Formats: sequence, C-alpha cells, structure tokens
Amino acid sequence: MSAAGATLRVRWLGKVAYADAHALQRGLFEHSTDDHLLLLEHPHVYTLGVRADLGNVLVPPASVGAELVRADRGGDVTYHGPGQLVGYPILTVPGKRGGGMADTVAYVRSVEQLVIDALADLGLAAQRFDRCPGVWIDDRKIAAVGVRLSRGRSMHGFALNVDPDMTMFDHIVPCGIADKGVTSLRAEGVEATMAEVVDAVVARAVERWGGAGWEREDVAAKGDVDPAVFQPSETPVRLTGRLAQAGVTGGLTISERKPEWLRAPLRMDTEQRRLQKTMRELELVTVCEEAGCPNLSECWSDGTATFMINGERCTRACGFCLVDTSHPLPLAHDEPDRVAEAVARMGLTHAVVTAVARDDLDDGGAAAFAATIAAIRRRRPGCAVEVLIPDCKGDSSSLDTIFAARPDVLNHNLETVARLQRAVRPSAGYARSLAVLARAKAAGLTTKSGIILGMGETDDEVLAALADLRAVGVDIVTIGQYLRPTARHLPVSRWVEPATFDMLKAAGEAMGIPHVEASPLTRSSYHARQAAEAAV
Repeated sequence: MSAAGATLRVRWLGKVAYADAHALQRGLFEHSTDDHLLLLEHPHVYTLGVRADLGNVLVPPASVGAELVRADRGGDVTYHGPGQLVGYPILTVPGKRGGGMADTVAYVRSVEQLVIDALADLGLAAQRFDRCPGVWIDDRKIAAVGVRLSRGRSMHGFALNVDPDMTMFDHIVPCGIADKGVTSLRAEGVEATMAEVVDAVVARAVERWGGAGWEREDVAAKGDVDPAVFQPSETPVRLTGRLAQAGVTGGLTISERKPEWLRAPLRMDTEQRRLQKTMRELELVTVCEEAGCPNLSECWSDGTATFMINGERCTRACGFCLVDTSHPLPLAHDEPDRVAEAVARMGLTHAVVTAVARDDLDDGGAAAFAATIAAIRRRRPGCAVEVLIPDCKGDSSSLDTIFAARPDVLNHNLETVARLQRAVRPSAGYARSLAVLARAKAAGLTTKSGIILGMGETDDEVLAALADLRAVGVDIVTIGQYLRPTARHLPVSRWVEPATFDMLKAAGEAMGIPHVEASPLTRSSYHARQAAEAAV
C-alpha cells in the first residue's frame, strides 16, 4: 500500500523520547520522498489523540513516572513504554478509495494486518474488530493503532505490547474502551525477545511496503555483542566494550603511520600569529586548538577560526573527542561580547560558534548561543553566523532559544552511523540528532550536519546516514576522516581513501543534499563560508 518506486528505509532506534520521535516523524513527513519505518521503544508516556477524553486518564501521569502528551493522531489515550514495540510508518499512501476517511480506514486495516501477520509468525493468532481499531487476542488488545493520513502521507502507527509493565495500563482507560482488557506477548505465553519481534515486524513490513527496494539500519544496544570479543590493551575497557557491542573488532594502533593524503602541512605565519594573539588577549578558546584540528594552519592563514563558548570543559565523554571532560566551570557572562570583539578585529564575514556540551545547565547553554549571535551582529553587522550546537538533551525550549536567534546556519553533527552511536557518543542518540535537525529545518533555518569516517562503519551505512540526513531536509553535510587524538580514544578502524570521499560526495548530492563537503581532512567548519554559499 505504498507508492511505487519509493525505497523503504527501516530504522531500529532503541529507546527514544516521544518528543524526539515526533519531531523526526514530522521531518520525514515534510521532506522525504522515501518511505520509512521507525521502530523504537519510548520511556513511560501517555498520549492523547486529537479527540481523546481527558477523563480517561485516571491518575496524574507524573505520579507514576510518566509524561502526558497531546498527539496529532486519531484515537483516545494510550500508553507507551519500555517493553513495547512502537512502529511509525511514514509512507506515501496512494488514494484508492475516494480519499478522506475511506483511505484512512483502508490504511489502518493494512497496519493492523501487518501486526496480525507478524504475530502469526511468532506463533500467536490475533484478529481485528471492525469498530475497535487495533489488534486483539479475543477481547484483549495486544496492539493499539492510531494514525494520521494527510496529503497522501502517513504518520504515527502501532504500539505492540511485547513485555511492558502492564500495571501502567491500570492508570488509564486504554483507547477509551472500558469493557475490554489489555494483554502482551509475554502474558499470552509467547517468550519472544524484542529483537525477535522487531525482526518479525520488519519481515512483514518489507513484504508489504518494500517492493521497490528496502534497507535497514539498527542502533546497537547494550549487550548486542559480547564485549570480550575486543579488548586491545591500549584502549580503555569502557570504549572497547561499547565497540564490541556495536560489532567492531580490531583497529589500527595509534602508532600506525598515516597515509600521505592525511599529512596536512603545519605552518605558523604572520596572520596566524596575529589571530592567536587576538584569542589570547580576549581570553577566548578555539575548537581548532582544543580539538587538534588538522586544518588549523589552512584556516588560520585564511583569517578564519571556530570559537568555542560555554567554557572548555565538556560534560560528555565522546570516544573520539579531545576536549577536556573535567568538572565544568561557571559561564563567563562577558564571553559573547569578547567573541564579537574578536570577530570584528579579524574582519570576518562568516563566523562559526560552537560549544562544549553543558548538561549541567538547565538550558544546555542555549542562552549563551543566542547572546553570542546577537553580540556578533551588533558588533559586526552583515557577518553571517554559523553555530554548531549540542543536542540540549532534546529540550524544545532550549532549542527554540537558539532557533529564535536566527543563525544563518544551524549545525548539529550526527557524527557516525546508526550502529555506532552508543560506542562513539553514548550520551547522545541517532534519533535525537535527526530530530534536532528536523526541528531546526521546521524553524526555517539552513541546516548542516557532519559524519566522521574510520570508526568501524561501512560505506553502505554511511550512505544510509546520508539518506536520513537528506530525509529531514539537511542542506549541508561534511564528511571527514577520524584521527585518533590519544591512545585513550577510539581506535581508527581504517584509512578512508580520497576516492571514497569523492563517491560519498557525489552520492549525497545525487540524493538531493544541496552541498556535501567530503575529503580526508574535512571537519565541521572546513570551508564553512564556501559551503553555506554553495548550499544557498
């Protein structure tokens, strides 16, 4: 029941906050021409359909550790939580029944049938009731179905109870149906794991929606692979364990000689010394120095640099990053003005501002980004301002603070492919990063993201990540080679040849990404001004 010619892109995303999943859905709905099936679990949340009766929520959700969210779907109140498989198909659904409600009913039935078929494959016979959407075992609902169909595209989907905490349903009237019960695979005697249920659903989804082609990427979860597979002595156990769980074994030693194409010339000319003097006088930090960027000489010779605000101590410990992770210090409230002064002294026409992650702050450091953007524009009118932001833990008010400052480019890095997210940046998330970019695009901003190669990914996985970035409307993508800062960081899995970067650039732009900057030495801010101009 999907449009002919659309590739089905299946993503198992693990646990994802409801707001992040909804923002990602919206981005795919608005910008993608492919079909998508997002499979995930939510933290505890009760969701209300557009015509839901609030009286069907029997206790304050916060009292049982859950959120309450109003959703733009049909149906009444339902529960989502750990142990429940949630599926969000974002599909082009051809109208065959005159449009409107008839098409919606037909689509709901197709989703129900997919779940019924998957349950049959797992050894459980299920059925539907014509007047009660969902999937049933006798008079017990095992899967809720609630969708939105608009402009021939679908959102929302199904929630299949694998082995959730069934007491969470006692706090609502599930789906507004008081005279029927709720059940799960475990309650019905089916001992299938979540992974087995995901595989069964994917097989049926591919059969139903994947006729024009499909591909699948999974975010690796804790315990997916035995950590004992990979324990090189020079790498910390916490990193090797996460790599093993993502299926990465081996890697180059830190003493491995770099190929010639990764040997960036290092020089210090008069312009670089002037810039360095300006930074020291104004007590500013550049990510060029803090992250050991290989392009420092080239960029500083060109009179450009990336300012790092909110201090120089990060609250996260990503496996690839050299930035200090000790306890952060209080913000310097005059920092925005000092950054603006440096921009003015340098005569920049395109300033880049990034920051460490500050999860210790209520807004994740968002207000400082907004203040810095405003200060640069006061001090240097006409200067374009690009920001490279953390995810602010997905907090919508914090992100809106940055979006409202209207940076000329909003960059948030995906960093790596879905499978390696937990190994590479355990405090972030693949779905959340895509959701941040989708929210920025919805706010009308030019969006940008970056991927680092050489941490255990395959080329096909990179192509899938590029497709996901394109699907949420990203305008600029940077792709570069990972260089291991110290023996305490993730090992390099491979040196990626220049021809591969050329292939990925061509593939990304063929997908519809306006500009892809790809080379072994490319970093997030490399050729930032030129990339922004090319994307526009």
